[in-house]
Amino acid sequence: MLVWLKWGENMLEDRVLDTITKYNMIQDNDKVVIGVSGGPDSIALLTILNKLKEKWNIKLYVAHINHRIRKEAEEETEYVKDFCAKIGVEIYIKEINVEEEAKRLKIGTEEAGRNIRYAFFEEVLEKVGANKIATAHQKNDNAETVLMNIMRGTSIAGLKGIEKVRDGKFIRPLIECSREEIENYCKDNKLDPKYDKSNNENIYTRNKIRNLLIPYLQKEYNPNIIDTINRLADLAAQEEQFLNKVVEKEYEKLLISGDNKKENIVILDLKKFNQLDYIIKSKLVLYTIAKVYGRTTGIEKVHIDDIIKLCENNIGNKYLSPRKGIKVYVKKGKIFFMA
Repeated sequence: MLVWLKWGENMLEDRVLDTITKYNMIQDNDKVVIGVSGGPDSIALLTILNKLKEKWNIKLYVAHINHRIRKEAEEETEYVKDFCAKIGVEIYIKEINVEEEAKRLKIGTEEAGRNIRYAFFEEVLEKVGANKIATAHQKNDNAETVLMNIMRGTSIAGLKGIEKVRDGKFIRPLIECSREEIENYCKDNKLDPKYDKSNNENIYTRNKIRNLLIPYLQKEYNPNIIDTINRLADLAAQEEQFLNKVVEKEYEKLLISGDNKKENIVILDLKKFNQLDYIIKSKLVLYTIAKVYGRTTGIEKVHIDDIIKLCENNIGNKYLSPRKGIKVYVKKGKIFFMA
C-alpha cells in the first residue's frame, strides 16, 4: 500500500537534525560559531540551530562580515544585528574592504573574501572559546563546487566537493538541503532574508555555473543534476576516505623519523616508497607535506610528479622546492621533507 507523506513546515528542520546526527556534527555542550551573511542559507541555518540548541545544550555565536563591496552591505549588517538581538544570540562583526584587500594581496576577490571569512571565524572561535564553526553551504553549493573542480582538472579529492565535516571543527548542517527548500523555509517562516544581487551577475566562475551551466544541464540532460552530482560527491568522499586510510598505514611503514609536531622534518624510506603504486605515492607526498608544513595549498600535480621522479632516479645532489617554505631531497636511501 502506498502512503503519501505530506511535506510539513518543519521538514527542513527534520532533515537538518538528521544530517547533524548522521555525521555527528554537534555534541552536548558544544559552542558553535555560525557564519551569517544575512542571506537565506545562513539565516535559515541560524534559525534552525537556535531552535535545536536545547537538544544538545549548545551555545551559539554569530560571525558576520561587512565586505563593503555592495551598497546594500550596511543594510545587511543592520539586518543581521537586529535578527540576532531578536533571538538573543551574541554577534561579532568585522568590516573590511575585500576588493582593496584582494588588490593588496594580488589575488581574486572571491579568494580574498573566503580567506577573510575563515580567518574571522577562527578569530571569533578563539575569542569565545568555541569548538565548532558552522557554515551554510547547501546541496546546490556542493554541486557548483564539484563542477568548478572538474573544470580545473581535479582528482578524486576535488570530486567530493564540500566536506560535511572538516577537521572535526567545520560543520555544514544544510549540506543535504537544496537552495529551493531553504528559500521556501524562509518564506514560510517569514524570515525576510537579504538577497545578494551580485549572485545574478555572471562575472565570477561560480555564478556562471549557477546561473548558466546548471540550468542548461537541467534542461537538456538531467533535471535532477544537483542530486546526481551530490551522489557522485558522496561516492568520491567514500573512496577518498578509504585511500586516506591506506596512505596512513603506508606512511607508518615508511616513516624513519621526524613525525613530531615540534620538528619541521619528516624522513621516509626511499626503497619502500619506490615500490608503491603511483596513486599511493602521490597521496603520500601530499600527506607528508601536510605533516611538515601544515597544509598542501599550492601543491599541484606537476610538483608531485617531480618529487616522485626525483625519488625514482635517486638523485642525491638535487632538491625540489614545490612551494616557498618546503624542501624535498633524497640522500642515502632516504627521502627528506623539510619546512
